[in-house]
Amino acid sequence: MSDEISMNVSPIFRKDGEKSIYVLFEDGDKKAEILLPEPGRDIKVLMNKGFSDEEAKGLVNYVENDRDNITAIAGKVTPLKAFMGSDQGV
Repeated sequence: MSDEISMNVSPIFRKDGEKSIYVLFEDGDKKAEILLPEPGRDIKVLMNKGFSDEEAKGLVNYVENDRDNITAIAGKVTPLKAFMGSDQGV
């Protein structure tokens, strides 16, 4: 993994009564999408293209350890502004 990995965070969404957040990591051609559910549920790698198993586990650990910050960021994301490409200020 390079030092230039980027992370994008979805707004908090509710599905089947549970709150979750999508977290997308990109590093050049590598991409991984991780589902961050409410505490007490397992974090899931939904898609992994190019990251090794060890790197993907590291991303999951990062999401788990930074859950509070990621949740705070997701709470500030406005879907319409994100769609229009506006800076979210987070």
